[in-house]
Amino acid sequence: MNKRQKFALVIAALNLAVILLFPPFDQYSIGNAKVPIFAGFHFVAAGPLHGVVNTSVFTLEVIVILINAGIAWLLVRDKPATASRRKLTYQNATLIVVALNLVVILLFPPFESVFALTNAALPTFEGFYFIFARQPNHTIVSTVLYLEVIFVLINGALVWLMFREKTAAALTPEQAYALMMELRAKKGKQ
Repeated sequence: MNKRQKFALVIAALNLAVILLFPPFDQYSIGNAKVPIFAGFHFVAAGPLHGVVNTSVFTLEVIVILINAGIAWLLVRDKPATASRRKLTYQNATLIVVALNLVVILLFPPFESVFALTNAALPTFEGFYFIFARQPNHTIVSTVLYLEVIFVLINGALVWLMFREKTAAALTPEQAYALMMELRAKKGKQ
């Protein structure tokens, strides 16, 4: 593990500490205790009245931080001497784009109005709003949020595999023997 990888782990640990101290809360209104309304981020010991931690969004935040830590770990790893000399390979660019997409997805989650809630398997949503500019009477559609993250991760993994560097094919025993005999013949002529 090099210094840059240690730094990436420290940053991930600090991010985890912040979201553990300030988790996302849902608030149940007195008038309708069945529908949670997104109440924003509050200090864990001083949550809103009738509030509960939104565990699905909280879990997704932890997952995204850990995935981004893994991406940072891959981006700053020591390259072997035979690797390409380019600093930004297509694989690294793919990792950066995936990490940025995950951050944007969490900053602008899908919201729906509590008045339009249905019991459908895939709920409708009103739009994507900035997470820190809380809309009144709106809730995060965690199903759609999870689907977004899954699709970004699958597409990123496929593109990352598509851009992997091609390695030289290994010689078969017959090819290795023929090459050895050819080199001996050249050495004998000298």
